[in-house]
Amino acid sequence: MLRTHTCGELRIDQKGQEVTLSGWVQKQRDKGGIVYIDLRDRYGITQLIFEEGVTNPELIEKAKSVSREFVLNASGEVVERYSKNEKIPTGDIEIRVSELKILNVSKTPPFTIEEETDGGEDLRMQYRYLDIRREAVRKKLELRHQMMSKVREYLTDDKFIEVETPYLIKSTPEGARDFIVPSRMNEGEFYALPQSPQTFKQLLMVAGLDRYYQIVKCFRDEDLRADRQPEFTQIDCEMAFVEQEDVLNTFEGMTKFLYKEIRDIELGDFQRISYEEAMEKYGSDKPDLRFGMEFNELNDLVQGTGFVVFDSAELVVGINAPGCAEYSRKQLDGLTDFVKKPQIGAKGLVYVKCNEDGSFKSSVDKFFDQEGLKAWAEKMEAKPGDLLLVLAGEKDQTRKALNELRLEMGERLGLRDKNNVVPLWVLDFPLVEWDEETERYHAMHHPFTSPKSEDIDKLDSDPGSVRANAYDLVINGVEAGGGSIRIHDRELQAKMFKTLGFTKEEAEEQFGFLMGAFEYGAPPHGGIAFGFDRMCAMMAGEESIRDFIAFPKNNSGRDTMIDSPSKISTEQLAELGIDLNQKSKS
Repeated sequence: MLRTHTCGELRIDQKGQEVTLSGWVQKQRDKGGIVYIDLRDRYGITQLIFEEGVTNPELIEKAKSVSREFVLNASGEVVERYSKNEKIPTGDIEIRVSELKILNVSKTPPFTIEEETDGGEDLRMQYRYLDIRREAVRKKLELRHQMMSKVREYLTDDKFIEVETPYLIKSTPEGARDFIVPSRMNEGEFYALPQSPQTFKQLLMVAGLDRYYQIVKCFRDEDLRADRQPEFTQIDCEMAFVEQEDVLNTFEGMTKFLYKEIRDIELGDFQRISYEEAMEKYGSDKPDLRFGMEFNELNDLVQGTGFVVFDSAELVVGINAPGCAEYSRKQLDGLTDFVKKPQIGAKGLVYVKCNEDGSFKSSVDKFFDQEGLKAWAEKMEAKPGDLLLVLAGEKDQTRKALNELRLEMGERLGLRDKNNVVPLWVLDFPLVEWDEETERYHAMHHPFTSPKSEDIDKLDSDPGSVRANAYDLVINGVEAGGGSIRIHDRELQAKMFKTLGFTKEEAEEQFGFLMGAFEYGAPPHGGIAFGFDRMCAMMAGEESIRDFIAFPKNNSGRDTMIDSPSKISTEQLAELGIDLNQKSKS
């Protein structure tokens, strides 16, 4: 062994012991008569000391020759530090080195490998193997490991079995774009990488493995952002002989278990709201309930008054920002500019200040008197000192814009504390939604989601009103996971495909294997999938998932470290039967 201890475990009660450490040079400090080296490994930092008159002169010269990120092997005695360092666990001791080996040298790194680095994200991704040496990144990967371990512990204890499903599967037209893999042995035919193991886990229920899970890689060829990657990890689960309540209770329990084990946070019972209620009260199907500011519709109070902005609007709706009546004109103009951003999409903002003396001051005083504004305040349960913020326009767009304004006000008022964890279940999503571009219905979740039993009769007459037996777990305004009770009957599945515009032939070609399996005693079943990378980031109170993935892609879907994706040789293309010049020739 090249070490007897790690660089993070020695303490004062081990004073006098002879030890051997190995690691990387964090810093080297030459003080003339004394040389100090901070030696770092995955577990921590230990200081090495080389003193004139005590240490062999050749050893001191060797210590002076090392630089940052050299790999060293050092042996010596654990001694008490004269000047202790309370910032690190090993700060009471140091190693008086008697033997030093340079295991490898290092070029000067392109950025400092410290908590606060001077490297930008692009540079750090290019040298990701160096970035991972930083404690900040390493701790995130350790949290990921701990999460994986605890997920497996909980689900295994609850009689779930982990089963691996294929990565080379069949491409299907629903959902995001597939990553396509050409088949050499079947020229002109292609595999797809799975966006999820959905159909396979349903087949496992037919197979009698009544509790399945998998921590699985999934792939989607879609535009990226901070919480998306082209390849990502899911906690994928399915259960047979269950109803919705069974699934919710099982995975509410898992979420509570993870927060207790990882962050020592005791979560109470999760709130539940319908999709319709979430949209009406918060303008979002993933509302952040760490704070209030529920929407209040004002159409009945404000229309027909001659103010054309309100009179012509499909929806007039507002929120009450508590304690913000003292906002200056500059602050109010800033909020107006915020809602008018292209990504928000509002045309303007109406405000009402509820003054401490009981009077009101608004941006629409010309159209509404004090009695009218008082009615607004009463409906929105405003107190003196509060500020009413109102938007108007087309219903869906206005709710979306007010949701963004609500979140912005929550941020400005310090109400989105990452240490305050508020989970909820959002239930009863629409089963399908109409797409104007393709002029057909699309599944809100996926084509295998079961409709509510009481709504099945509407599938033929009014598909848009059918509710899905589906559920999302939302934590602090972020979708942590989602699932549904599945269709397990061939006839109902065929009806669902018909609603989605599939011909019988298309349904058979794409999903005949699944519908065929339903003819062999498919049990009622349902499940859920959690975005594992996202859950790791949420557990750490962060938004970006990248540092919780060992080797992530950038916003262009590239791995700049290995320079991927890359071109392949004409010989490889020929083996696959692919001619890139064919299109230009034709």
